[in-house]
Amino acid sequence: MILTRPILEINLTNLLNNFKMLQKLAPKAASAGVVKDDAYGLGAVKVAGLLYTKGGCRNFFVAHAVEGEKVASVAPEAKIFVLQGYGEDSREVFERVPNLIPVISNPSMFDYYKQHRLNGRKPVIHIETGLNRLGFRENELERLSDSDRNEFMMVMSHLACADEKDHFMNEHQLNNFKRLKEQYFPRLPASLSASDGVFLGGDFLQDVVRLGAAMYGINTAPYRENQMQNVVRVTAPVLQVEDLPEGEFVGYSATYRANSRRKICIISIGYGDGIPRSLSNVGKVFFKVGGQLHEARMIGRISMDNIICDVTGIEGLQSGDTAYLCDSFYTLDDMGRDAGTISYEIMSRLGKNTRFIRRYTEE
Repeated sequence: MILTRPILEINLTNLLNNFKMLQKLAPKAASAGVVKDDAYGLGAVKVAGLLYTKGGCRNFFVAHAVEGEKVASVAPEAKIFVLQGYGEDSREVFERVPNLIPVISNPSMFDYYKQHRLNGRKPVIHIETGLNRLGFRENELERLSDSDRNEFMMVMSHLACADEKDHFMNEHQLNNFKRLKEQYFPRLPASLSASDGVFLGGDFLQDVVRLGAAMYGINTAPYRENQMQNVVRVTAPVLQVEDLPEGEFVGYSATYRANSRRKICIISIGYGDGIPRSLSNVGKVFFKVGGQLHEARMIGRISMDNIICDVTGIEGLQSGDTAYLCDSFYTLDDMGRDAGTISYEIMSRLGKNTRFIRRYTEE
């Protein structure tokens, strides 16, 4: 069979197992599935439906109301929290979908909510504890009346450095969160931790944990061996295998020159498919030939549609074979490290690309 398009495989069994494992780390907290950005590009409807039907998940987080509406179609009885909040551009969606709950992060948004209430639904209040991104600052909390504070159903914040276990910011934010919650919202349930915070345990868990990146196989606690099962596999077909004479150049701008006779292969995937161009001349590709796994290096500039690799010494490789860009032996975390970015960004870029053949597996 001759293929020309790259393939993105999402292992739903591993994703569900990761969700359940994270639940065990926070047994007293409600587990929410974070499916924003189309479930990090892996398909929010597919992932949310899986978590809802097979994982018993009844809480989800999205970024925008339009994302939440899609999730509601497969999770009709779940609470779907909308992190970017509530405004004129999302009001119609909130009114149409009864299980969307806005996260209110500033006084002007709160004023808008009070002017356009949502069928008795109470929002979540986001408070700032040290990340200095979204959230009410303490001086803004001080101006809330008692009746204002009673408008909310939950209080949340977000950790800045939870992927570094001993970073001083973790305790700093936890102490801020506990102090502000006790002072302004002592009776409300609370959510502080996303996936990385779950591994910190203890008071970081609070009442609701937001399970995202780790559920998708990313190592959100890099100070320890990744406990998550791999979810994403990226493969692409080998289009050609050619001899490269000594002294010949490879790719745009001629950034690679062969210092000896080499063998190269051209793979049908490139930066147009979401592979970072920064992997040019440093990235890795793998091949399974003769029952063995072989590693090769990307050479030359990555182009929009193709990557060229040095496959000297890999005997038997031919057109039509499969190149592995990401798998359990070379994960998105590994690719992100080599590309000088993070696995979150790569997953999002790959997942949104319509050129992939997308396959959901249950191995």
